[in-house]
Amino acid sequence: MKIMLVFLGMVLSFDVFSQSKTADEMAVEKQVDAMIASWNNHDYSDIANYTTEDASWVNIVGMWWKNRKEVKFAHQAYHERMFKTVRLTKNWIETRKIAPDVMIAHVNTHVGAFQTPAGDLKPEADNLLLAVFVKKGGKWLLTAAENVEIVADAKANDPVKFMPK
Repeated sequence: MKIMLVFLGMVLSFDVFSQSKTADEMAVEKQVDAMIASWNNHDYSDIANYTTEDASWVNIVGMWWKNRKEVKFAHQAYHERMFKTVRLTKNWIETRKIAPDVMIAHVNTHVGAFQTPAGDLKPEADNLLLAVFVKKGGKWLLTAAENVEIVADAKANDPVKFMPK
């Protein structure tokens, strides 16, 4: 009986925890899922559904695209070449509202292996995306993003891991 009560308590705790996201957090996560769907469909024709007109993006190698037209063109161009068959999966997302109509999202993703335009083979890896969303017309839209590769060797030596508690 005690085991059953402990198990029930764990299930109920998990259910309460999983439902603790606000409507805004869920809306932002839905927009992140839409971005990932564009990636996996290798089609950015729907980018206006989740970005502002003035959206900017700094990619993993430091290219800076300064409006929706550039962001769409660059993503689509790379998906017609090196990302044609590469899948992207979301590992986790954390969101934080920083103003009534501004929210940031940290999104950890896993990208499959690919070959760069220079011919280098990049192995599958985890990436971290920092995305800024603004609420316009009642809808959360991406207005700025930057993604970086998570380098395992560097992560192992993160000084924060050794910071006094």
